[in-house]
Amino acid sequence: MLKLVSLNKSFTGGEVKTTALDRVSLDIGAGEYLAITGPSGCGKSTLLSVLGLFETCDSGEYWFDGRDIAGWSEMELNKLRRGRIGFIFQDFNLLEELSVAENVELALAYTDVPRQERRERVAALLDRLGIAHRARHRPSQLSGGQQQRVAIARALVARPALLLADEPTGNLDTAHGNEVMRLLRQINDEGTAVVMVTHSPEHAAQAGRTVRMRDGRIEADGAVLMQVAS
Repeated sequence: MLKLVSLNKSFTGGEVKTTALDRVSLDIGAGEYLAITGPSGCGKSTLLSVLGLFETCDSGEYWFDGRDIAGWSEMELNKLRRGRIGFIFQDFNLLEELSVAENVELALAYTDVPRQERRERVAALLDRLGIAHRARHRPSQLSGGQQQRVAIARALVARPALLLADEPTGNLDTAHGNEVMRLLRQINDEGTAVVMVTHSPEHAAQAGRTVRMRDGRIEADGAVLMQVAS
């Protein structure tokens, strides 16, 4: 589904140049559940942003469903992202001026999904995630766990093939964090590829494969390690 070949990404602040990704190569299959781990500042979130088409790289190749999208215009990338990729942010990124239902429906704003179907999808997801009774509430009226479920609903409403999650349990207590992990497993079991950045070894162990990063590079790949061990 995804193939990265020797991707490089640097950021420049003043006279300081920081390498975020250093010759990163990675394959992610359709329906896979991948955890990305490593110390703070190792490039995990940058890699996730590149996968989600929020960041472009300085050099290298990014293949999505057999197409090399390196060099695509921002308009082309936005179109691909809307149709294929969902993103769960650590800090939820919900808009306070919108209701729960409106926050979720916003993900369909620039698609060709008819208005009635949008509302049906939103209602079905909120019901599935146990927050249908909060549809008209504002984000500030919800608990952290409820806000994260709204964020998950927003990421899923366009029915993406790829779901990216950046520390999805980072702002939650243990009980709500475990609930989010169960939801991610269910989503993956239904065929959606999940790529999750996490600092938690326990949560990483729930993925089918783990990639560990250090200093912008992939230090170890669980798939490779399992092949060697066998």
